Amino acid sequence: MTLLGPLFAPDVIRAVFSDRACLQGMLDFEAALARAEAKTGIIPPAAAPAIAAHCKAEMIDAVAIAKAAPNGGNLAIPLVKQLTALVAKVDPEAARFVHWGATSQDVIDTGLVLQLKAALPLFEADLKRLSDALAALATKHKDTTLVGRTWLQQALPVTFGLKAAGWLDGVERHRSRLAEMKARLLALQFGGAAGTLAALGPKGLEVAQALADDLNLSLPDVPWHGQRDRFAEAATTFGLIVGSLAKMARDVSLMMQTEIGEVLEPSGEGRGGSSTMPHKRNPVACASVLAAGSRAAGLVATMLGAMAPEHERGLGGWQAEWVVLPELAVLAGGAARTMAETMEGLEINAGRMAENLGRTKGLILAEAVQMALGAKLGRQEAHQLIEKASRQAVAEDRSLRDVLAADAEVTKHLPQSALDRLFDPRHYLGQAGAMVERVLAAKK
Repeated sequence: MTLLGPLFAPDVIRAVFSDRACLQGMLDFEAALARAEAKTGIIPPAAAPAIAAHCKAEMIDAVAIAKAAPNGGNLAIPLVKQLTALVAKVDPEAARFVHWGATSQDVIDTGLVLQLKAALPLFEADLKRLSDALAALATKHKDTTLVGRTWLQQALPVTFGLKAAGWLDGVERHRSRLAEMKARLLALQFGGAAGTLAALGPKGLEVAQALADDLNLSLPDVPWHGQRDRFAEAATTFGLIVGSLAKMARDVSLMMQTEIGEVLEPSGEGRGGSSTMPHKRNPVACASVLAAGSRAAGLVATMLGAMAPEHERGLGGWQAEWVVLPELAVLAGGAARTMAETMEGLEINAGRMAENLGRTKGLILAEAVQMALGAKLGRQEAHQLIEKASRQAVAEDRSLRDVLAADAEVTKHLPQSALDRLFDPRHYLGQAGAMVERVLAAKK
């Protein structure tokens, strides 16, 4: 949808999976096939340039192909027919060799691989931007104390640097996944009618190697018409990326709530506003990424469901991939770009983070006191004592420190100076700083 597309991905990413790019990917296969077959002596040398000269998307009537596709069951059949007619107008002899020895799935699968090949550098660049932005946040806010929340309730003190490092750690794994996946994904699909290349006789594998070299793709040991794990792996990898970015967006949007106010998305003219409330500053980037996350889960399931085609070529599952995998790629690329921009300009309110640490009047440090007291009394007895004091603090709207300071059983073991230290959030951060350093060191 032209109207809603920009909500989820910028033009540069959507262009890779546009109708024109889809056609061009298939045409690039046809041009390379002609060159490979001319090189190996399968077709006349003069046929290749005549065919390649017409393998340009702007020369194709896309509307006519869309109308004809339902009758053939795919886009390749009307595309090859139209390409053959174009070549025949200038070189009838060359037109005889268009699509020689190939099948529709060779064209469609390899065309999509070429689109993915063009998209991956965009994803990698935006994930690198995001990684760098998160590393900067983790470094700058390594010691910025923040409420850690579990089950949406205040739990223990953490640092914003640790939260950013957690996001960063996930992004780095996704960057590794993309790199590892490329060798398997960027592979030629070329098997002919039933995966044997029988139409090309003894030169089938020679043509396949020349074709793979021309397209700068790897040549698998066997065609993968009926083995869909390459595309399923791409789908799951894109889904994992979107899922992690959606988690990031969830955290940021919750921290942006008016009552919390710990971070803000980057501001800009007309960004985050309301159609009726002038004061609003909505988490619009987070909304886009969260929506992408909601969509991606079902799309990944569809791709996994398409992994069991019938025999040498599937009926229905393969066809589902044509729309689903590009959509997943667009969502992943768009989410990566959106979160990179968001984290590069994220506004941090350290003062509000400190203020929120005091909202429970010390209850957030109950575990710290329990552990210190447990060393004297035993864990269970200390737990019961601190739990009782916590209930009293809530009932009387007092700070937990004041309640404990008035308890002789507590002060017998923990003097006032010890309580002061225990109720300073900076002294109960565990290994947060070391963990941040470990993530930053791994990135380097």
